[in-house]
Amino acid sequence: MKWYLRRFKIALIFVLIIVLGGCKSVSVPAFSSQQHPVVPNYENVSNWAILPDSYPEDLKHWQTTTTSLEADIFYIYPTLNIEKKDLRWNVPVTDSIQNIKVIDKAVYFQASAFLNAGKLYVPYYRQAHLRSYSRLENGGKEALNLAYSDVKEAFKTYLEKYNNGRPIIIAAHSQGTTHAIQLLKEFFDGKALQNKLVAAYLPGIAIKKNTFKTIQIMTNPMENGGFVSWNTFKRNYYPKSYNEWFKGAEVSNPVDWDNSNESERSDHKGFLFTNDKIYTQALEVYVKDGVLWVSVPHFPYRLLVLAKKGYHAGDINLFWEDIRENAVLRVESYLKKQMISENKQ
Repeated sequence: MKWYLRRFKIALIFVLIIVLGGCKSVSVPAFSSQQHPVVPNYENVSNWAILPDSYPEDLKHWQTTTTSLEADIFYIYPTLNIEKKDLRWNVPVTDSIQNIKVIDKAVYFQASAFLNAGKLYVPYYRQAHLRSYSRLENGGKEALNLAYSDVKEAFKTYLEKYNNGRPIIIAAHSQGTTHAIQLLKEFFDGKALQNKLVAAYLPGIAIKKNTFKTIQIMTNPMENGGFVSWNTFKRNYYPKSYNEWFKGAEVSNPVDWDNSNESERSDHKGFLFTNDKIYTQALEVYVKDGVLWVSVPHFPYRLLVLAKKGYHAGDINLFWEDIRENAVLRVESYLKKQMISENKQ
């Protein structure tokens, strides 16, 4: 079976898992009663899903630039363990099923957007189960903290072993963004390393104003040193958790990047669908208080998503081409500013 058919089949399986997945109530063991998965050592390349010299062949076909990649991308993948019947709070980095999801779903449809902007680094981490967010006070917080401890150690290893002073893009989604926020606070916010931050792409988790001390939301497509963030829903829809999670959150427009109230369909550069095709001029975008509204995607399979109200899973690949072009533009802008600064000294 050709690789793109295999990916399409895997994507359909994930959809079926979400739709048909366990309806029976299960008793989840207490976090403290479970044995934690083995702590990964990021000196070992086997604990990295992606390193710059080990891209899977099918990922390479999205990479049109292989030279002059002067920045690095540190990508943290979203929640992939969503099955109710899985009672684990955290997934071992040696879990082969989880790791296939990381490569074939998260990296392929999300991290791929950054391949032309820099060298890609993706650590496996002991990811927390989806239930962690709904049970924060009953094990969820501990599970998320354990997951973050891996991300932090992986980033420390990355800085010590791979970075060599290069500019950095932090890219993440969903649970990955939860960890990226903490990572930015610890390593970048008001610290020397912020000077190396090209941009942080942080969709999938609501980021309230003043989350950071010195890292601000960016309001133009060439800005550096800040972050962009959005949570995508169907136009005119507010989720039930709107007041608790989203109202008042920062919202970027991932089409024009100036956070204007709306973008026309003609402005949309393209989204990557599970059939490996990019559909251009497919979305109208509306920036609201704390959420991003989009029109029903204008593409041949729109009936598949006609009834959807939340587009969380598509926060990145709905704007895949827009992100790809913007990431390259921000790196170019960063390097130009650095050159000007050096010439003045």
